[in-house]
Amino acid sequence: MIITQSVPFTNSQINQLKEQFDIYIKTVIDVEKSICSAGMDRHFEGESILLKQGSSQHNIWGGGIDLTTKEIDFNSFINLRPNDGNNKNEIQSEAVKKQFLELTKYFFSQIL
Repeated sequence: MIITQSVPFTNSQINQLKEQFDIYIKTVIDVEKSICSAGMDRHFEGESILLKQGSSQHNIWGGGIDLTTKEIDFNSFINLRPNDGNNKNEIQSEAVKKQFLELTKYFFSQIL
């Protein structure tokens, strides 16, 4: 189940989001508008939702949360954007990475 919103996820929603992988939740965040799409099988699904809602590609980044270790990662094929100066799957800009981290902690404050 994919849920997209601009407020923190509830415990009930987090339980729905982890149905896809059980111990991992994929996330896609618009770091400018502070909107998170989570729970998808592939990051491009969340990216597509955010683009349809008016987000700019430049502001959309993917990653996820390991629910066992509570580690947040910054890896996704949607992050591979040489035109935006990101030549790897991992978010390379420290400023964007910091925004992504802070927003992930906000959206998943019930578990992080």
